[in-house]
Amino acid sequence: MAAAVYQITGYKNTGKTTLVCRLIDYLVSRGVPVATIKHDGHSFEAEPAHTDTARHRSSGAVWSAITSADRTAIVKEKPSALLELIGEAPAEAFILVEGFKAERLPKLVIVRRAEDERLLGELKGITAVAVWPGYHLRKDAVPAEAELFEIDDVQGIGDHIQIKGSRRQS
Repeated sequence: MAAAVYQITGYKNTGKTTLVCRLIDYLVSRGVPVATIKHDGHSFEAEPAHTDTARHRSSGAVWSAITSADRTAIVKEKPSALLELIGEAPAEAFILVEGFKAERLPKLVIVRRAEDERLLGELKGITAVAVWPGYHLRKDAVPAEAELFEIDDVQGIGDHIQIKGSRRQS
């Protein structure tokens, strides 16, 4: 069976990274290999300026790799489309995507505040909504095809995303 892709979306400071980390723990505990892709709305620095590979890039290299006995890191001086990154991920891995709201993959939207509800009417592919404890989401705000979860229901969300994840080509 081909591995799947599922997005965790929401506005800044809604708990996306925390939920993704908890889902990784849950899926890995069930024997599911997980790969992640995160969108950063700002320019990020993948390594400290003094490292050799950072010096390579500052000298003009458009692609730089470093490898050791334990890991490999590749930095490209260009943006990458989500589908390109998905294609580079290990074929057997379940891919959790953090962000990339506009993509049309199956997704969970996190709602922490009233202003977060706007995403429920704007985004495509919503199969789940996670709300913070104490937040009362109007039932009519949840898309008809979406399941509603409390943000701490990691098992329920994890089981849901395994079923609803978009199968990718191997």
